[in-house]
Amino acid sequence: MSLLPTPTEHVARARADLRVGLPVVIGGAGAGLIVLAAETLTADRLAALRALPGRAVVAITNWRAETLKARAYDGDLARVTLPGDVEAQWVRALADPALDLAEPMKGPLPSLREGDAALHRLALMLAKSAQLLPAVVALETDRPQALAAEIGAACLTEGMLADDLARHHPLLPVAAARLPMEAAEAGRLHIFRPENGGIEHYAIEIGRPDRDKPVLARLHSACFTGDVLGSLKCDCGPQLRTALAEMGRAGAGVLFYLNQEGRGIGLANKMRAYSLQDQGFDTVEANHRLGFEDDERDFRIGADLLRRMGFGAVRLMTNNPRKVEMMEAEGIAVTERVPLITGTNRHNAHYLSVKRDKSGHML
Repeated sequence: MSLLPTPTEHVARARADLRVGLPVVIGGAGAGLIVLAAETLTADRLAALRALPGRAVVAITNWRAETLKARAYDGDLARVTLPGDVEAQWVRALADPALDLAEPMKGPLPSLREGDAALHRLALMLAKSAQLLPAVVALETDRPQALAAEIGAACLTEGMLADDLARHHPLLPVAAARLPMEAAEAGRLHIFRPENGGIEHYAIEIGRPDRDKPVLARLHSACFTGDVLGSLKCDCGPQLRTALAEMGRAGAGVLFYLNQEGRGIGLANKMRAYSLQDQGFDTVEANHRLGFEDDERDFRIGADLLRRMGFGAVRLMTNNPRKVEMMEAEGIAVTERVPLITGTNRHNAHYLSVKRDKSGHML
């Protein structure tokens, strides 16, 4: 076996590099991009990028471009020309809507029309996968591999990156142990880790579910604020506890705790969304102003975990019809959708109405 990193391991390295503020190069023998995440951009690295030949742009998603009134000529993204006299803070303010009130005057923001935006699109997807704001500073280069070697940067070919970002990485079992819980003394916790070294996900098994029958199951997306802190802004904590209690009363079930905080954007970005909600935007609008889609979660993870634990059919505890559709598309039979209705309060009533009206939840 070779000691050289695989394509997936190269991408994992690049993801970590963006998070600490290092550049990543995307491209092969011909055209390429040198990319820095806007969120972790420093003054020194911006100056070093400007010292290279070429024209720098800030690539942002069409959602963020709409907020900033920048033209998204590339459809799902805009390549905003980087002015020569702005500092790193200007770039961060362009990316982060939490700074819109503090730094409102960012325009005019001319966008590029010409050229191919395929590599910029991949760079934004890579930033999202690192749970960073979807905004990058990018400079085109005609010598990507040589440049990457000179500056010690990770170099990803277009095909390598596109394939890895689109692929579902198998989840591998790491550890499991008995865990008596309030919901049921007969409990067991299983830990799974994706083969790309990404964040781990958990399966909480109640009792001894029969693998030959549809299992009472829930796919629960992690919510630190609701599950741990008892936040009143959402219904996540009550849903978690209600689902476990129902499984305990039934004598068997499995809850998959998927670390996809904030509909897949991560806790830091979720807090940015909360700050926008304090300004009057709803959940979906806040995600869009950040540059994200309504929902960035990968529901294939739940189907993978069910199969790995030997289940082929479920009685799915959910109010979200998308989860039912995903399960069936992934070959998991949903014999029943079990509603999971919890109480409302004055802090989450609007949040729940948005889930119903904009996200199609059956409440």
